[in-house]
Amino acid sequence: MCHLHPERPRGFKGLLEVVVKATCFGGLLALFALLLSIPAAAHHGTASFDTGKDLMLKGTVTEWIWANPHCFLKFDAMDETGTVRNWAVEVSNPTDMTKRGWARSSFKVGDVVTVNLQPVKNGAPIGRLRSVMLPDGSTLTAMGPAPVPPPQ
Repeated sequence: MCHLHPERPRGFKGLLEVVVKATCFGGLLALFALLLSIPAAAHHGTASFDTGKDLMLKGTVTEWIWANPHCFLKFDAMDETGTVRNWAVEVSNPTDMTKRGWARSSFKVGDVVTVNLQPVKNGAPIGRLRSVMLPDGSTLTAMGPAPVPPPQ
């Protein structure tokens, strides 16, 4: 027995026991870290969106949420059946969107906008915004390379 740790045997068997326990603990720790990272990767995935389908909808803004971790534009638009539905479409966070020319003041309730989006696969009025034409005719983009600012 080791005089510092009377419950542990000395020698090779004791050392082997310590190494096995440390290896098991390290493996469990690595597995735990991997499991924690899966939701983060899934959060930013595109699996719920029909990336092969683009919808162009003209509607009226009901709410503009400028917040982390994602901004949301909500608007009423008529679908292909003639039913008015309240859509909620997401874009990135305010920092990323500011680099693309978006602002907290980009939309007002009542603005008529034309939205290009990728809908979710289950048919709910939810999607990922690709671009939006504002009432003044200008367009804001949410996907692809950020626009290059003009030289000053």
